[in-house]
Amino acid sequence: SIKSKDQAEIPDVGISCTSVTAEREELIDFSHSFNETYTAIAVRQTTLWSAITGFLTSPRVLQTLLIILGVAILIGGDFFLLEYRINKKLFSSNTVIGRIIEPVIVGLMFVTNGPIRFYRFKTLTARVLATVLTLSSTFLIAAITAVLASSFTLNAKKTEVRSLDDLRELQVGALVASTSSAFLNANGIPHHTRPDLDTLVNDLDSGGLDAIVSDAAFLTYRINRGKQQGKFKSLTVLPYELEAQNYAFVLKQDSPLREKINLALLTERMQRDWRDKLLEYLGD
Repeated sequence: SIKSKDQAEIPDVGISCTSVTAEREELIDFSHSFNETYTAIAVRQTTLWSAITGFLTSPRVLQTLLIILGVAILIGGDFFLLEYRINKKLFSSNTVIGRIIEPVIVGLMFVTNGPIRFYRFKTLTARVLATVLTLSSTFLIAAITAVLASSFTLNAKKTEVRSLDDLRELQVGALVASTSSAFLNANGIPHHTRPDLDTLVNDLDSGGLDAIVSDAAFLTYRINRGKQQGKFKSLTVLPYELEAQNYAFVLKQDSPLREKINLALLTERMQRDWRDKLLEYLGD
């Protein structure tokens, strides 16, 4: 490094996993690449059971189920008041619990399975109500089916990211001021930023994020090290190469050290030890 009277110490070489970009090349110089990686996606792996439980515990699904139950109680209660004294085929129980359950069952039939046929009711009022509900239940069942199907599809996308477009409906994270964040912005994908990789990976593991996008080398190293410590057991880096990333040393413009560093890098990368280290830390 060099240092003048009026300047702070200026390093000759910046050694870090710095990606080579055109914007950075305008301000600084780079050595030859010392590692080639790519932008990748990391997600939580889930089983079929966890996907189902995730669907059932979804706030949207729980809200829909409560609406179904409420409408069923309302419909069943109306029919019970109209028919329980004279219609023993539908309301035959003599116990308190039975008189609660039977109207709910009748209501659920209308809400989820279509209407009970009008001739099963004894009173004219109940038959007219059944006819009206015959028409309305068709639309109600269609609406309920659409809501539940879309909720299950959304939950499945959280567990199975197959393309970049799947990220648009998820809570996605990236490092602040990173090439990954710039890549997501360029593709119009909303995302949250985190100040460091540990926070990013921990938020994915805890469920605060559905997916994270970063350099594959970063993600692979951090997740592998976490698994060795008994953490991040459900995290995985997907095998999708979104954008090539080349790491290089940062140099001052027109640095006289560039040729020597490039020669050293070309020599070192041919050594078996270099490949062994890549295998040790990155697993490939």
